[in-house]
Amino acid sequence: QWGWGSEPLGLGSAGPIEPFLPVIMVSVLFGLSMDYQVFLVSRMYEEWLETRDNRRAVRVGLAETGRVINSAAIIMISVFLAFVLSGDRVIAMFGIGLAAAVALDAFVLRTLLVPALMHMLGSANWWLPRWLDRRLPRLSIEPPESPSPAHAKIAGTRVSEDGTLTR
Repeated sequence: QWGWGSEPLGLGSAGPIEPFLPVIMVSVLFGLSMDYQVFLVSRMYEEWLETRDNRRAVRVGLAETGRVINSAAIIMISVFLAFVLSGDRVIAMFGIGLAAAVALDAFVLRTLLVPALMHMLGSANWWLPRWLDRRLPRLSIEPPESPSPAHAKIAGTRVSEDGTLTR
């Protein structure tokens, strides 16, 4: 808006922020950030079902998905910063805004604040009212190789005496 850095980038003088840009940016960022959140928290939840240890679940979930989140963020930041090379002021604003927002979301929110808050909240992270737990569907993309009671809870099934999953 004030033109900081626009001359070195070859974008000309300062101009107003286009009214549609914040709306579009928030929509795109919501989709991207939910992907990161699903990767992170679903892995934490799987570990919590196995161990019932919130500290371990947060630590393992972040350790196993942190690299994926950071790699995806770096790729997205690179793509969005490439928009600056278009020479169009609106496209460049879009790219810079999205790159900065993805960096903030991935590196500060998803890998720092969310795990810290989940660590502080402890087992309250996984509390769900019983009436809601009964109403929510049990979804599982593929059955586990070795069924356990924790995996059975996710799939909405039970582990029978012979080790197979039953409904």
